[in-house]
Amino acid sequence: MSNCCAPKKDDLHEHGHVHEKKKFDPILHGSLAVVLVTLALYFCGLKNFQPLHHFVHAELELMGQMWWGVLLGVIVVGFMSKIPREYFTALLGRGDTYGGIIRAAVAGLFLDLCSHGILMVGAKLYERGASLAQVMTFLIASPWNSISLTIILISLIGFKWTALYVIASAVIAIATGVVYKTLTDKKILPDNPHKTNLPEGFSLRKDAAAQLKAFRPSKKFFGEVAKGGWEDGQMVIKWLLFGLIIAAAIRAFVPTDIFQDWFGPTLVGLLLTLIATTIIEVCSEGSAPIASELVTRAAAPGNAFAFLMAGVSTDYTEMLVIREFTKSWKIALSLPLITVPQILVLGYLMNQF
Repeated sequence: MSNCCAPKKDDLHEHGHVHEKKKFDPILHGSLAVVLVTLALYFCGLKNFQPLHHFVHAELELMGQMWWGVLLGVIVVGFMSKIPREYFTALLGRGDTYGGIIRAAVAGLFLDLCSHGILMVGAKLYERGASLAQVMTFLIASPWNSISLTIILISLIGFKWTALYVIASAVIAIATGVVYKTLTDKKILPDNPHKTNLPEGFSLRKDAAAQLKAFRPSKKFFGEVAKGGWEDGQMVIKWLLFGLIIAAAIRAFVPTDIFQDWFGPTLVGLLLTLIATTIIEVCSEGSAPIASELVTRAAAPGNAFAFLMAGVSTDYTEMLVIREFTKSWKIALSLPLITVPQILVLGYLMNQF
């Protein structure tokens, strides 16, 4: 697997950060310092200090929800760095076609990763040449739609509403992809500068078979996978730590039971849900139980859908990561502008039934 074991020189240096020596990063190292210091203070005898007690418990709860998605994301990204760019183009199709957008939506719907792990994969897809429209479609379709969480939702709110949520999220993801395709075609937004065209006569099946036949696993290969995943993953991890601190502070001091009283099936309740899910960062694993509360106790299925979807569309961590790998605030801020109106319309319609 020569291409997998020996990445091209341009792949190693195209972002300038992949294999360079890391400098002090105020976001990464500052956030890590806050987490470590608060944990150290808590376990060294300040458990009875209530503000610290609530904050650390929220930190630990969030880390318990996030760790497996982050770890799996690092592993997936590490292996992705070993796969030739042409393979992604062949699998996802051309990024400037509607078929390529639909393929990206299907990939997002079926990939079983949480919202934190999926950010790493989305960033890597961008680096490996997927179009902006495909990457944004993938990110919108994926976070809460993993197979495991879909099964959990079925058990909590039933098959009918879960199926409707999956269909509606796919519609929003594809519609969003079409909008991004239009905006990049008209040069309103910059497209991915790393896009790759397939060589003449390229066959994914034949090339992959030849590479696999020559591939021999080794400690060096898996070491490079781990190193590549960690180095690429730090771009996302630093913002996850930053978001973790903010979310822990909010979760520690903002009571969640207000959902049951304030978020009924009204336009005001829908808007309040949108505001709450924007402020309170909830990992995809934690969003399902809260969404079920909105369906079963608040009788507001549209609010539950908005909570699941807007948590992705308005998530500040996601926008910061998108800014990081696209180098464009315009692209990052366009995400809520394009998706939130769609979410509100569909959520309002769901509340009418």
